[in-house]
Parts: sequence; structure tokens; C-alpha cells
Amino acid sequence: MLGCGTVTRIHAPVPLTARNRWVVLPFTNLAETVQAGERAEAMLDTVLRDRGIGSLDRYPAPKDDELRFSLSDRARFDSALAWAKGQHYDYGVTGSVEEWRYKSGNESEPAVGMTLTVIDLTNSKVVWSGSGSREGSSFQNASGVALTLLGTLVDGMPLK
Repeated sequence: MLGCGTVTRIHAPVPLTARNRWVVLPFTNLAETVQAGERAEAMLDTVLRDRGIGSLDRYPAPKDDELRFSLSDRARFDSALAWAKGQHYDYGVTGSVEEWRYKSGNESEPAVGMTLTVIDLTNSKVVWSGSGSREGSSFQNASGVALTLLGTLVDGMPLK
């Protein structure tokens, strides 16, 4: 199946203001690919800027790389969330990577699955979330498929 996938928007009660202050928070990596969460975070930064989010930052990484890898995904998220609230950001975008791999077989098609969640940092409520999966052709790479999926998910955000 060439470049196919599904996207499901789960929760979108209110429009999200693109002019507000946004921050990309750590992703949970549930995939077998090492650092798939960090890859998704970097790509999401580009996609959000492309869609009109002008005031966008990323959480500060721990100073020591070894320390960064020893922290659990949950500990990294909790630390970044506390930092973002202290910096008075309006929205935090986080997510999880469920799949980031190449399928077995002759064609080795890339397959990616992700969930994105937008949190209103003034009250810690989830204001939008969406999940999707996508697979590409044997001529594509997983990063390209992930970038397409992230674009599709962000396009589903009710930005104003």
C-alpha cells in the first residue's frame, strides 16, 4: 500500500490560538527505534512553524547527555512540563511514537505511528489530541513518512 495511512482526531473542544506562546515538550518513545521521540519532536517544530505558530520553543535538554538518556520518558516530560508552566507558555505539544520502522520483506516499506496532544498550560487540560499511522513505499524513508504524518495531524488542529 503506497503512502497510505489513517488519522483519527480524538478531542478538539476549542480553537487553538496560533499567536499564543507554544512549546514542544518531550515525546514518549514506544517504538523500538532509539530516539524516535526526539526525531519526532524536531520534525514537529518545523511543521508547527510552517503552519503559522510563530512563538514556539522547545524544552531545554539536560546539560549532560548521559543524564538525558538515563531519565525515563515520564521524568523528562514532568521536568519539561514544570519548566514550561514556570515560563508561562500557553500551549504545550507532546506526543508519543508508537511505531517507527521498516516492515520486513523484500520491499521494506517504512511505517510510522504517532499521537500528538496539545495541553493548555494555564489549567493542564488537554485541548486537542490526534493519532495517526502512515506507511510509505520502499523508495521512501521513515523520516519522510513521519514528516508527512505530522503534517496531516497538525493540519487537523483547529488553529485560528
